[in-house]
Amino acid sequence: MTTTLDAGPVRARPLAVASVALGTFTIVTSEMLPVGLLTSIAADLGISPGTAGLTMSAPGLVAAVVAPALALAARRADRRTLLMGLMALLAVANLAAALAPGYAVMLAARVATGVSIGGFWAFAAGLGARLVPERQVGRATSVILGGVSVASVLGVPAAALVSSSAGWRAAFAALGVVALALLALLAATLPALPGAAPEAGAKAGFRMSRALVLVVVLTVLIISGHFAAYTYLRPFMEQVGQAGPGLVSAALLLYGAAGVAGNFAAGARAARSPRAVLVVLAVLIALATAALALAAPPLAAVVVWGLGYGGVGVTLQLWIMRSGGGELGTALFVSAFNLSIALGALAGGRVVDGVSITAAMWPAAALSLLAAAAAGIWGRSRTSGS
Repeated sequence: MTTTLDAGPVRARPLAVASVALGTFTIVTSEMLPVGLLTSIAADLGISPGTAGLTMSAPGLVAAVVAPALALAARRADRRTLLMGLMALLAVANLAAALAPGYAVMLAARVATGVSIGGFWAFAAGLGARLVPERQVGRATSVILGGVSVASVLGVPAAALVSSSAGWRAAFAALGVVALALLALLAATLPALPGAAPEAGAKAGFRMSRALVLVVVLTVLIISGHFAAYTYLRPFMEQVGQAGPGLVSAALLLYGAAGVAGNFAAGARAARSPRAVLVVLAVLIALATAALALAAPPLAAVVVWGLGYGGVGVTLQLWIMRSGGGELGTALFVSAFNLSIALGALAGGRVVDGVSITAAMWPAAALSLLAAAAAGIWGRSRTSGS
């Protein structure tokens, strides 16, 4: 499972791994921020919850384009410099969102957020192989992508708490300050990370193209279904579950805690068998979202949902690395992931506005079951490392 672009043995750099993990935490918290603030943003800007969901769709669409474009255009650039520049852009975008006088400026700020998300994630997700020895790559990748789950357990609930006491703009402003602090941390801990030679990238692309097909398909199925429902979890809890701010924050906290557990549990096993792990995770998501649609106790279902979704990112990333996808493979995965976030949030918004908030849970259940079937059947015969 070697994807490093450097020659020779790799020295373990735990502080660098930790700073990149904090980077993924900040990036994903920024991307997911509207989930915990959607009701407040919609009311303040005078738009519907479905339209406010575009603050989730816009970054995803932009990130989907930026990830492969930067992976190709910046092959020879130092990854340390790129990650620092993208974190600086994130700080500016979050501060601009906090000061946005209207929806147009808010949407523009979210577009800038999408540029940072696509580039940072594309380069950071596969950095484990460049920051630790090969035997530690699975664990390092789990730590780096653990920032995704920790963003749910700490970032989104904390943003909802800040919003309830100081307003949604304060949550964006606080995250802008966090991004500035992280910029300094990346500068202090990351070593120089030179880019790949052009011919190396071309060979990697040739090897990985067929192996990536299944990962991209599974990404689109699971992630688009997930965000069709998850984007609207807060209004679902408020309208269907009659939950107040305290219960909503508790639900998001439980979801995130389960996601952290799912991330590390999946990472430990997906390094050996990503296909089998992904089948289990997809089934958990399907069961949880279907239960919510059928009016099951919401907190229990949200925990199961978090447990399943928390392991999806690290499992798909390790599947790419195991099949030799390399950095370009990661960029295409990030592109598919973020495009699916945008499509899911957009489709969910149309379902919420046109049918009901409860109906948004069904796409997640159906597409997750389809993903489990695809991974179980197609994955057995078409991909390596399964």
